[in-house]
Amino acid sequence: IMTQEKAKKTRMEEIASPKGMRDILDKEYYAFQGFFEKASEVAIYYGFRPIETPILEREAVFTSSLGVGTDIRDKEMYSLKTKGGDHLAMRPEGTAAVMRAYLEHGMHTLPQPVMLYYYGPFFRHENPQRGRLRELRQFGLEILGTQKSIADALIIRSMTLILEEAGFKNISIEINSIGDKECRSGYIRELTAYYKKHLSEICTNCKERAKTNPLRLLDCKDAKCQGPKANAPTPLGSLCDDCRHHFKEVIEYLEEMSIPYRINGNLVRGLDYYTRTVFEIMDHTVNERGEIEPLAIASGGRYDLLARSLGSKKDVPAVGGGIGVDRVIMSPSHKMIDPRIIKKPKIYFIQLGAEAKLKSLGIIEIL
Repeated sequence: IMTQEKAKKTRMEEIASPKGMRDILDKEYYAFQGFFEKASEVAIYYGFRPIETPILEREAVFTSSLGVGTDIRDKEMYSLKTKGGDHLAMRPEGTAAVMRAYLEHGMHTLPQPVMLYYYGPFFRHENPQRGRLRELRQFGLEILGTQKSIADALIIRSMTLILEEAGFKNISIEINSIGDKECRSGYIRELTAYYKKHLSEICTNCKERAKTNPLRLLDCKDAKCQGPKANAPTPLGSLCDDCRHHFKEVIEYLEEMSIPYRINGNLVRGLDYYTRTVFEIMDHTVNERGEIEPLAIASGGRYDLLARSLGSKKDVPAVGGGIGVDRVIMSPSHKMIDPRIIKKPKIYFIQLGAEAKLKSLGIIEIL
């Protein structure tokens, strides 16, 4: 009997869901669906329209756009080669796929800007942790075809409103500007020169980043790197006049809408296509130990360089953001939103006896 039980257990382990991926059942399923419906309602109110991109994309969509030295491209993508020889990837994020669709379907001929929203699973082969799985669900908003600062503010406002509708009362914005292709090169030279003097004080990964993707030095969470990072030059000091003016306008919009924010000079996004505005939305919920533990539940920024990396002959100024729905649902701040499919009963129907049971289904349909 013990041998049979052991064999059965081994068999179950062989067919169990993959690490970092899970089943979503019953009440939790409705929690995800309810959030998606509310988020879509807010997005539609502000003028966004739906899009759904394939889960499998050509690998080049991401290898061309995310940049050498980024964890998503170098370590986390699920890639495969088809029997026909195509190199595909399970989408690790939504922005590059949406820009690919914008270019492929000639959306530049539509009235600009084009405003899109989407929801679905994304895949990253990283170490699973609470609220950050290998199959993760995101709700995304993108505004393509405008460089106006009000688009940056509209993305942030829409996302904060969605989170407020989902029960989050203590959120704030961490925001920065990392400049554009004109002024960023000077900043990267300054940053690289600074870190060359501190190579012995930083982690192994950052020593590699200093060569391949210096901006990501500011994104490192390793305790060893926090000292050098605290004194590193920030992108704000190198902004050109246009970028400084754009950032000032974004901040003015946030203040006008009474959205709490903090300028974080070390905030960068880990992908090459970002320019100017970058932001994270933080939840300041009290944890089980009675401590306030800030947690990033959404993030985004402007990505004016993305279109050219995907083969466009012209720049397409754009801005967007994504909400990590797994983190939202798992947070103690989350308020369950019943999806429309769930209806509170108005009639109780009781049948007594075999003949009544035969008739019952037909009567239920009539009711």
